[in-house]
Amino acid sequence: MNSFTSLSLKLTGLVFILSFLLDGFILPLPYRFSQSQWQVGFVTTFVDRGIVPLLGIILVLIAYWIDANRDRDVISRKSRFELRWPIFIFSTLLGLVFLLMIPVHINNINQIKNNALTQIQQGVDQGEGQIQAFLVQLNTLSQNPQLLDQQISQRTQVIETGRFQGQPISTEQLETLRQQKEQLTNLRNLSKKPKEFKQKLDEIKNQLQTQLQDRRTQAESQANLEALKQWLRIGIQSMLLSICYSLIGWLGIRELGSMKKRPA
Repeated sequence: MNSFTSLSLKLTGLVFILSFLLDGFILPLPYRFSQSQWQVGFVTTFVDRGIVPLLGIILVLIAYWIDANRDRDVISRKSRFELRWPIFIFSTLLGLVFLLMIPVHINNINQIKNNALTQIQQGVDQGEGQIQAFLVQLNTLSQNPQLLDQQISQRTQVIETGRFQGQPISTEQLETLRQQKEQLTNLRNLSKKPKEFKQKLDEIKNQLQTQLQDRRTQAESQANLEALKQWLRIGIQSMLLSICYSLIGWLGIRELGSMKKRPA
């Protein structure tokens, strides 16, 4: 019974290890080694599944512990192949791989964060341009009363008929048109008072810029937070796996080496 249990544990452990290696080969397809986003996804998947081969190694070592506690006549027969040597070497290599993944992952996360911050800045610049264009449009309308009257008249007609270009419009569209009509009417009234109109434009500009800066701050905080979460989660997990695999590999190799030197 012990022999069957030992064999079952060894086979199960090897299945865990081979399954991990197979996933490490298939899941990253298609390979895009030059892309930071692909590297981040690969490292994240690799680290998240890093516990799988550890379970396989533990099962194999438990199987050998069972073998060591069997009858003397059983253990006296040397196995033709010592499975623990490749297991400990594999564990040592995994420890090194997980250790090397930490700086690689941090560098890729920094690149992705910097790209996100650059995109946020570009969005802010674009928003600033849109604000300036909107203010110029308002100023142009205020200096053209006939155009303002025409815009107000068009919206009034659509609101009264409930149709635009012969097609009925929804309640939400009607409400939007009413708001636009009210804004245009206020603009026309303010255009007759240059000083108050300038103050209103300044208020609108400040309000829009404040909203834009708030969105920028929120987006930058979110990008920094996501980067920090990735650093901590993958970095710490990879470090723990590296320590665990390295200790198992080094201590196991040393133990097997000392057993080999012992007299039979």
